[in-house]
Amino acid sequence: MNVPGTFTLGPGDGNARTGCLTTAHGDVETPIFMPVGTQGTVKSLCPTDLHDLKAQIILGNTYHLYLRPGDELVAKLGGLHRFMGWDGPILTDSGGFQVFSLSGLRQIAEEGVTFSSHIDGSRHLFSPEKVIAIQQNLGSDIMMVLDECVPYGADRAYTEKSLALTTRWARRCRQAHPGGHRGQLLFGIVQGGFFKDLRAESAAQLLEIGFDGYALGGLSVGESREEMYDILGDATPLLPADRPRYLMGVGAPRDLLAGMAAGIDMFDCVLPTRNARNGTLFTFQGKVNIKRAEYREDDTPLDPTCPCYACQTFSKAYLRHLYVARELLSYRLNTLHNLTFFSIMMERARQAIRDGRFAAFRAEMEAVYPTDEEQTEE
Repeated sequence: MNVPGTFTLGPGDGNARTGCLTTAHGDVETPIFMPVGTQGTVKSLCPTDLHDLKAQIILGNTYHLYLRPGDELVAKLGGLHRFMGWDGPILTDSGGFQVFSLSGLRQIAEEGVTFSSHIDGSRHLFSPEKVIAIQQNLGSDIMMVLDECVPYGADRAYTEKSLALTTRWARRCRQAHPGGHRGQLLFGIVQGGFFKDLRAESAAQLLEIGFDGYALGGLSVGESREEMYDILGDATPLLPADRPRYLMGVGAPRDLLAGMAAGIDMFDCVLPTRNARNGTLFTFQGKVNIKRAEYREDDTPLDPTCPCYACQTFSKAYLRHLYVARELLSYRLNTLHNLTFFSIMMERARQAIRDGRFAAFRAEMEAVYPTDEEQTEE
């Protein structure tokens, strides 16, 4: 029987690869897209929905769950899996993205990051040790180290200073969680902004510390697609081949394909759930803006090839009506569909890699999804 942290590579196609990561709550087939459940819920869906659409692993947010309802309460009630009724694997981020997204509400120092709560203004120190303790209380299967996600355009001097601090924080996280504690895995995060030599320095330092997996952070923060792909192609080979590779916060279909082509195994993003609430739906025929008047009398399903409840039961006209009327069912059906699309796309990508036809699959999908998608926090 495999133990948590076991990562077995399967067939590959060029740099694209398949694999299986064992966690304390089950195996995860890679490459995989992970739905985001910021506050212990994937917005508008139940755990049974996630199982039905074949979600293998979901995310929780350390910063938000610490503030509300509190990690100690979650631990008292049996951990995040039991608290939210989800029996599959969970990855929790460290709060590092909030260092970027809540830059006006935090202060960075050697000890850690002090946040002013966006809820009530109270101040909270997130040290590396505190971040690990919170995630241990949550009981997530994969924990992330504390890092600073530097903004796009940060100069070299700032990026060098930030990287040195991020590495020191990563070492403290590793010391706070030596490994094996309740089967919880710990991933390091490669930073370095848009300086390739700093990315290489970061990767080398993290490999020296030693982690169960490695993530690329600090991308999709305002740069062009070309800039992101350039860093992605250069930095991914720096990560060990026998450990899972995670590209954080990237989720547009075109970007997922580029990541897989570079050798990335894991992805997450709020894009499919947020876009669902905004009425933008993904289909294998292209994007659909369901609020458009052209769908007012459209009696056809959203995507006739999709097995989700929304596509199998309702027309575009009904989905448009729900959205225009701001009915809560609109958010649920749209989210259910978008995450089903992403799940099926990743399943097809895995099969294409196994069959040695990933390049053709990528070309087919890029023909349908040629444009950028905004990606921000949930």
